[in-house]
Amino acid sequence: MSRLLATLLAGLLGAAVACSTGGTTAGTSGTTLNVLAGSELKDIEPLLPDLQRATGYQLKLTYVGSLDGAERIVNGDHSQLAWFSSAKYLSLLPGGAERIAAQEKIMLSPVVMGVKHSVAARFGWTNNPNVTWSDIAARARAGELHFGMTNPAASNSGFVALVGVAEAFAKTGAALDAGTIDPGPLKDFFSGQALTAGSSGFLATAYVQSQDTLDGMINYESILLSLDQGSQLREKLDLVYPKDGIATADYPLLLLDRSQRDAFDKVTAWLRRPEIQTRIMQSTNRRPALPEVKPDSRFPSQVLVELPFPGSLDVVNRLIAVYLDQARPPAHAIFVLDTSGSMQGSRLDSLKRALLNLTGGDTTITGQFARFRQREEITIILFNSSVYQTRDFTVNDTSSSSPDLAAIRSYVNTFQAGGGTAIYDAVYAAYQVAGRAMATQPNRLYSIVLMTDGENNVGRDSSRFLADYHRLPENARAVRTFAVLFGEASPAQLQQVADTTGGTVFDGRTASLSQVFKDISGYQ
Repeated sequence: MSRLLATLLAGLLGAAVACSTGGTTAGTSGTTLNVLAGSELKDIEPLLPDLQRATGYQLKLTYVGSLDGAERIVNGDHSQLAWFSSAKYLSLLPGGAERIAAQEKIMLSPVVMGVKHSVAARFGWTNNPNVTWSDIAARARAGELHFGMTNPAASNSGFVALVGVAEAFAKTGAALDAGTIDPGPLKDFFSGQALTAGSSGFLATAYVQSQDTLDGMINYESILLSLDQGSQLREKLDLVYPKDGIATADYPLLLLDRSQRDAFDKVTAWLRRPEIQTRIMQSTNRRPALPEVKPDSRFPSQVLVELPFPGSLDVVNRLIAVYLDQARPPAHAIFVLDTSGSMQGSRLDSLKRALLNLTGGDTTITGQFARFRQREEITIILFNSSVYQTRDFTVNDTSSSSPDLAAIRSYVNTFQAGGGTAIYDAVYAAYQVAGRAMATQPNRLYSIVLMTDGENNVGRDSSRFLADYHRLPENARAVRTFAVLFGEASPAQLQQVADTTGGTVFDGRTASLSQVFKDISGYQ
């Protein structure tokens, strides 16, 4: 995550410079075009120097989640180009289609399921072109298949997979409408989900860390192939392409700034040259977008049925809400919050505002999905010199008048600052809470969010914490901690906690806590 943050910060700084100069910046070898991009496109970066030499244009990629990126674009983001795995959600947003001046497909990657070879062989799925989404759902419902998938409200791979699964279960052959979204089969299918993530890359990393307890994952074909070609897996993944249909990411490069049409044409022409398409295929495991460039032997010859995409934003939003509120396993989020003396004033106000936004205060496009969901358990642990308060909440009603959300708001507004900073005592307390909860509710998606603005100065030190952590039950140790770097917090301390637990660090010093907490919700 540290590399991702560094890239993100560099992109944000570049965007700021671009805005101040009207959008494009003069580089030493040509013109820099700022590109709002999906994080999975980091594997394209090795091609960019050659693109610059051939076209005179440098692409500076700023990485952001797919739905968040779509929201930024309709809100007037100043990037000249955008490059996500799909433009379909953006096209449905009010004003979204108008922002797209031109687009060209660059490469293709269907979203499919990778299943451990031994599991696929036991189910009869290896090299079987007749497996259906219903077959997968039946194994999940029976408790025989546990898999990972990204959060559809944060990542396009999960979003595309959800659309594909829902379309297949509808069995109409037409695009989804509100009446054909059936929560029952979706609940059966996602009863097997045991891992979530906010990005396809993080999902792959998390799968590797948890591969002994998982049977597979849903992700881009390209990522699954890349994992199989590496040395991180103890057991290869058999790719399953359900015969009733899949959804494919087509990675269109989008022109947002009409004044850059010539640049867009030169860049897309280079990317779509047959030899470059072949190079993209070889280096990223994505299929060529040009029909005349044939996929090589790494890709199966099975004919893929492409499922139609919903034509209504209301239907898409309804589908995501059904997934979050009914279909997937419910979440239990444990918030470990620093209320030490240094949080007094604007910092505590920012923390309160971030939590209140999760109770419905953020009404933006992405905020509506980042709020607390139905069936969710929330534990709030407050600490300063010690852990001094722990409160549990259950959300069953997410309406604007919800007493469940009102109870959380009321509690958040009582926060006061004072005392020292016992980070490790507080995180260990969170793992004890998780362990007790998992004993009675093992099928929830658990996560810990640690927010602090200072360094540990009382209680356990890091060595004691690590020793105590490694004595926890295995299922509790599997809970990831997502740490928020704020104020004068120690990057090294928080990175150690994140690395030890398989989580990651979010930087609350360069983005608002509200944005950071919203981003973290995609991982919960």
